[in-house]
Amino acid sequence: MQVLDLETFRHTPLISEPFDHLVVRDFIRPDRLGAVLRDFPPLDDTGLVPAGSTTPGPAFAALVAEIEGEALSRAFAEKFGVALAPQQLMVTVRGRCGPRDGRIHTDSRSKLVTALLYLNADWAEAGGRLRLLRGPDDIEDVVAEVPPAGGTLVAFRRTDRSFHGHKPYVGVRRYVMFNWMAGRAAARRETLRHRLSAAVKRLLPQPQAAP
Repeated sequence: MQVLDLETFRHTPLISEPFDHLVVRDFIRPDRLGAVLRDFPPLDDTGLVPAGSTTPGPAFAALVAEIEGEALSRAFAEKFGVALAPQQLMVTVRGRCGPRDGRIHTDSRSKLVTALLYLNADWAEAGGRLRLLRGPDDIEDVVAEVPPAGGTLVAFRRTDRSFHGHKPYVGVRRYVMFNWMAGRAAARRETLRHRLSAAVKRLLPQPQAAP
């Protein structure tokens, strides 16, 4: 049984202002979500980790396999009107949010399309809600605000105006991020960078959040 609901994705309209984006609730099929949450890999620090460097359970591994498949790249290519291939894909995983996270930014120019698939059971916190923004200076100048609740997908085409961020939150905030990069070399380079960063963080003592 498939984990992702590509039909719902295909039927969700793309919003073009101020940059191409869409939000899909229940992108993970509701009857599969519980197993995916259960099988999320153990991640204790705040960094992004390549999915291939984690040790998840089988339901989460099945999710990653679908993300890396041809069907997903084809659906995203059709939606955003840009050539995308699985060979360009970088898939990373994150388990926690730190005090410096959420500052307004655009992604690097090596990224073509960014997607965030949230894997928290629910979300009642005011902080940590992704905001797509009209500009670089005001976190309140919001186009869309998305709680990182389980199964919710946010995807956007990277431009010099694709500003996003969130209000501060420290704690567990789980998601898979997948980016189609400008080419295979960029995908390999960025994956290696995240792998090395994760290895270094495992060797260093992690700061403790204030009570």
